[in-house]
Amino acid sequence: MSKFSEIINQNKPVLVDFFAEWCGPCKMMSPILKDVKLDLGDKVSIIKIDVDKNQSLAAQYQVRGVPTFLLFKNGKQVWRQSGMIQKDELITVISSAN
Repeated sequence: MSKFSEIINQNKPVLVDFFAEWCGPCKMMSPILKDVKLDLGDKVSIIKIDVDKNQSLAAQYQVRGVPTFLLFKNGKQVWRQSGMIQKDELITVISSAN
């Protein structure tokens, strides 16, 4: 758990993707997240959390459905959305957190 705290306490935005292997929309988000990372590079960290393997973390952040995205900056949650999201919208949200 402390590793997660370390990650989200970075000085740059950290996008956390709560996903599940069996989730179709989660699989569709993978290439979108890769594109976002390519576009933003070092301006953002993106981490994926498998809700089936990290149930306590998912419960802590009240993740009820997947995919759920949380954006952290300096350890504080600054944005949250469940479901699919377009690349441009994600980039706008992340950039505004910078």
